[in-house]
Amino acid sequence: MSRTITVLLADDEPMLRTGVRTILGADSGIGVVAEAADGREAVELARSHRPDVCLLDIRMPRLDGLAAAAELARLVPPTAVVMLTTFSDDAYVADALGSGAAGFLLKSGDPRELIAGVRAVAEGGAALSPVIARRVIAHLGDGRLGRGVAARARTAELTAREREVLALVGAGLSNAEIARRLFLTEGTVKTYVSTVLARLGFKNRVQAAILAYEAGLVPAS
Repeated sequence: MSRTITVLLADDEPMLRTGVRTILGADSGIGVVAEAADGREAVELARSHRPDVCLLDIRMPRLDGLAAAAELARLVPPTAVVMLTTFSDDAYVADALGSGAAGFLLKSGDPRELIAGVRAVAEGGAALSPVIARRVIAHLGDGRLGRGVAARARTAELTAREREVLALVGAGLSNAEIARRLFLTEGTVKTYVSTVLARLGFKNRVQAAILAYEAGLVPAS
């Protein structure tokens, strides 16, 4: 029997927390172990419960989601952080790529995307909504063509296998899923991912996923 994925949910809107908890409750393999109404409480509860995944609203009182994500990365590194966003949070998402978050999902997105995202980051993958990927890339300015060329140039420095792994990281697959797709061992995939992140100068898989979208390795749709 597989282990239950434990989740901490942090949002200052009680109705939103209820909705997310209900969605996650539809999956018997996921359990919400604690809820927080602000970022500071989220950090405190995460230190107590050590959840597999922490779902953080970007804008919260006392300590916003970005600051909370940074503290969680420092204090509870095993916990994967997923930021819950709205369409009006584009600028925050763009600024949060270095916060250590393992994913960004829309609050108004498909419930199945939320469940899949929690499962993906719990297994070491990234959860990046295609809608968010499109909007973040668009938010970065009018130089999309230039960034696409630059992104393709950066990925051209990778080996064919490394680009293949990067594309699957961009698609949100976990190491285990990539291993099955490419008929490799999970340990080999982990090494490839670490090498790709190091060669690109990235801290996490979400940054790599954005580059994969910009380089055209993953369709943003």
